[in-house]
Amino acid sequence: MSAAGTIDAAWRAAHPLPGIGDGQDKEERGRALVVGGSAFVPGALRLTGEALLRAGAGKVQLATIEAAAMPLGVLFPEAAMIALPADDKGEIAGAALVRLEAAAKACGALILGPGMQCRPHTAALVEALLDAIGNDSPVLLDAGAMTAMAGREAVLRRHGGRIVMTPHHGELAALTGASKEDIARDPQAAAVDAAMRFGSIVVLKSAETWIANGAVPQRYASKAPGLGTAGSGDVLAGVIGGLLARGMDPVAAAGWGVWLHGEAGQAASAAIGPTGYLARDLLSHIPGLMDAC
Repeated sequence: MSAAGTIDAAWRAAHPLPGIGDGQDKEERGRALVVGGSAFVPGALRLTGEALLRAGAGKVQLATIEAAAMPLGVLFPEAAMIALPADDKGEIAGAALVRLEAAAKACGALILGPGMQCRPHTAALVEALLDAIGNDSPVLLDAGAMTAMAGREAVLRRHGGRIVMTPHHGELAALTGASKEDIARDPQAAAVDAAMRFGSIVVLKSAETWIANGAVPQRYASKAPGLGTAGSGDVLAGVIGGLLARGMDPVAAAGWGVWLHGEAGQAASAAIGPTGYLARDLLSHIPGLMDAC
């Protein structure tokens, strides 16, 4: 097992955030497309979409089931909306591809999966979108869009090096067939093995988060137990996605996203309390944390 690094001040100095020059407009800061949500979790994309903008992305499009699209667009006026067909379980249908291809080809980063469950057609939809976006733009896979790729290592490896996967222990177990107990026993090894297996950057989320890409894994230990709350992962996906949209290297974007998310948890803990703050309470802390760096 390779020696591990730490997402500390030295690491951050070696991987600086993208700068914001004078006169830079929203087009220059990147366009992100977020695909996800469902009848069961219709508001997940609000968290991911706002996190993208808080991390500095210039433009955000949210694509979700038609029943949720209009209410979400009113709740989140900064984002453009794409309404998608749903299946009989209230998840994004496979027929949604025809409404997504043009937006996928035009985006600078694709965030796929927040608020989604895996359905029989999900893997084919993910694969088609990966092909549509080509080999230049980065992709973040989360939740059901990610677990749908179990057994499809070759598909992910074909797009290797530009895909970030953000599983918690249960999702990594579903992806790899390992037990949650084995993953918890040695999360560093589990993250490294998964990164090599899928040819992707793996962010294994927990109180101790591991970022692996087949080289030296990086570790971030959270001091904010309140981050273990519904929607927290949707925020993390958006922060990483926002940095990807701004052109940051995927490994650096993953490390910075984990650090910003964890530090936002500490800021929310100080302002509200160690537990009981909401995932949306993290969002307002992200810009200040970036500015301080």
